[in-house]
Amino acid sequence: MVSDTSLQIRQNTLTRRQFLWLTSVTAAGYLVGCATNPVTGKKQLMLMSEDQEIQIDKQYSPMQFSSDYGLVQDKGLSKYIDKTGQKMATLTHRPKIPYSFRVVNATYLNAYAFPGGSIAATRGILLALDNEAELAALLGHELGHVNARHTAEQMSKGMVTQAVLGGVSILAGTQGATYGQLASQLGSIGAGALLASYSRDNERQADALGMEYMVKTGYGSQGMVGLMNMLQSLHKEKPNAIELMFATHPMSQERYNTAVKTAQIKYKDALNKPLYRERYMDNTVSLRKMKPAIEEMQKGEKEMSEGKFDAAEKRYYKALKLIPNDYTAMVQMTVCQLAQKEYALGNQYAQMAKKAYPQEAQAYHYSGFAKIQLKKYDSAYKDFDKYEKLLPGNPNIIFSKGYCQEGMKNRKLAAERYHRYLQQVRQGKYAQHAYNRLREWGVYR
Repeated sequence: MVSDTSLQIRQNTLTRRQFLWLTSVTAAGYLVGCATNPVTGKKQLMLMSEDQEIQIDKQYSPMQFSSDYGLVQDKGLSKYIDKTGQKMATLTHRPKIPYSFRVVNATYLNAYAFPGGSIAATRGILLALDNEAELAALLGHELGHVNARHTAEQMSKGMVTQAVLGGVSILAGTQGATYGQLASQLGSIGAGALLASYSRDNERQADALGMEYMVKTGYGSQGMVGLMNMLQSLHKEKPNAIELMFATHPMSQERYNTAVKTAQIKYKDALNKPLYRERYMDNTVSLRKMKPAIEEMQKGEKEMSEGKFDAAEKRYYKALKLIPNDYTAMVQMTVCQLAQKEYALGNQYAQMAKKAYPQEAQAYHYSGFAKIQLKKYDSAYKDFDKYEKLLPGNPNIIFSKGYCQEGMKNRKLAAERYHRYLQQVRQGKYAQHAYNRLREWGVYR
């Protein structure tokens, strides 16, 4: 039996192995202390190795991609974005990192990088770009963060490690309070804590590296100026659309001015190099056809964040009329219905989403949640089981499967799940429910 003392409620959403690994990183760091920065050649505090950066990336980037509605199913667009990024990656300071460049289905405007080289751009920001050189500037900037080891540096200073040890459960989307509340109910897990909020110095360095990499690859330096101009314009005209990007990537007039000056002086010879606008337009034609629908989804997200569910529902309905098989629109409509406690209707949209993108986990999570509310525990269990196969690592799925077993009166199986869950998570309403049941059933004393 497990004693009360050993079950003191304490947050620990990582497994024991993960916890020991992270603490060993810290301990090793105190012994090793410094490493040579691959960009500057100077010594810096660094508590993790390159292999450890890659391990963190592999563990958490799939969770963030899923919270952003998964990778786009347009293979041509995916191949084009990856090819554009890979051309630059070979010319960076860390060419041996296993870089990958993805497009995620999210409609808000952002791009982000994980420390081991996984870089993603949203559909929303790709629609805001005008040419391939601006795309290269965007991806080059994220390459700059990876090469300068900005996330690893912050983890070494304890700025991100504490968040990881406390539980990586902050979604990095811009869905607002309603999504956050629902995510809390679901036990959703993203990797927002690892998507560090960069300092202004980090941004300056990433901008400089991004322009260096894109010019080396043969793009016109005006691409970075164009990107900065677009970001500045959107910040003034539609601040809500780009608030997350500016929260993690601080923007300023200084960044724009520096880009103009650097392009005109340091990279003067590259001013007239090609921007490849036609090539960008050709490769994004299918995405640009979706622009009216994506704009409806962006407006719907804003209205959801304000609690205007009826208005948001109309936006998502319009989006689905324009692109009937769009996974993101279906999931957003699902969330809109669940937020209004319309569980049966929410479940209908979740079923549609699963059919539209069966390899993506998020819809199974929402479907399972809706079915629990409808007391369809057996079917809900199957959804959670499928989610776990597609996206392992979310401890809350263990709880959800235990809750389904409890609903089906399978006390022994429920107890096993709850016990496993409490080995990883010991704080919050899920942990309290699991612990109370195990006490009631005589498993814990």
